[in-house]
Parts: sequence; structure tokens; C-alpha cells
Amino acid sequence: MTEEKIRALLQLETETERQLLDFPEIIQGLNWGVPRFGHPEGKVVYHVLEIFNNLDSIRPSLSVQDRQILRLVTILHDTFKYDEDKTNPRDWSKHHSALAADFAEKFFSDTAIIDIIRRHDDAYYSWKLFLLQDQPEQALKLLDLLLDKVGYCLQLYYIFFICDTATGDKTQAPVKWFEQNVSGLQKVLLINN
Repeated sequence: MTEEKIRALLQLETETERQLLDFPEIIQGLNWGVPRFGHPEGKVVYHVLEIFNNLDSIRPSLSVQDRQILRLVTILHDTFKYDEDKTNPRDWSKHHSALAADFAEKFFSDTAIIDIIRRHDDAYYSWKLFLLQDQPEQALKLLDLLLDKVGYCLQLYYIFFICDTATGDKTQAPVKWFEQNVSGLQKVLLINN
């Protein structure tokens, strides 16, 4: 998909969003992907569009500032999947979230953007360790680490987690587990789900 088509599809709203798409690696990343479990939409750009739609349907509605932060997180969070190292054992410094956060650190001073990007899959990984891999101690350690890193922006993290998980054919069980195991969340709803 051309850069122009991506820009038109995403209906970018701010100069910062538009500037992100000036980078060839962002265009490459948005074009990456084939239909797969969790992401039947295929290309990352379609996943980004789904999350944008979810952000618009959050109730209570987001403040302008929170919406802008979460749109930037959305654009970047999975965009470096094309460059992720998937060797075994895994080098987590080359996970797509680490690559995206490293990119974001060059452009943003808002630590919430960087920390949410870097940790965006950790709630899911905690749930997976707890329920699917029967490793509750490791799961709770990862959850504690996550809360230590994003506690100052926990509500934003939670909203992004909801919007990201409510895409494709993903199970909603990780969100429910997160809500049950994390205190202090102000519950939100997606009106289109």
C-alpha cells in the first residue's frame, strides 16, 4: 500500500501523526503482515485502524490529550513486527515492542507513550503465563513489574489494552483477568462491542 493510501486510510489528525509517516520504516511496518491468528486483518495498518475506531468508541470518552497519546501509541506499537527477532531463545531487546519504544524515545519526551509501547503486550503475557502455561508465580511477577513500570499511567495502559485486545479475533479473557487482578482501574466500555 502506498504512503498516500495509508495516510488517507488512517485519517491522521495531528502534525505529529503525519510526521511519523515520513519515516520509511514506519511505512514498511504498517505494510507488514498477513492474515494470522489474532490478526485476521493482515497488515498492521488495518490493525491500527481498528484500534483508532475502538478509541473513538470508548465510554466515557477520552480527553483530547489522552486520545492523542493513545493514537501515537497505536501507530507505533506493532509497527516494528517486521524487524522483530524471533529466534529461540528469544532476545527480548529485539521484540517489536522494544524496537518501537526505542524508536519513540528519539521523538517523544512523554514517558507514557514510550512505556505503554514498551509494555503493551505484558498484560497479555501475564495472563498467558497464569492461565495457559500454569505458571502463576511468574505471571504475578510479570504483572507486578508491569504495574511498577506503568502504574503512573495505568488507566491509559488499561484503555490501550482494551482497544488493542478488541481487534481481530482475539479472546477478551486477558482483559477480564487484568481487570480482576489489578486494583484502581476505572472501568471503561467500547460502545461498538
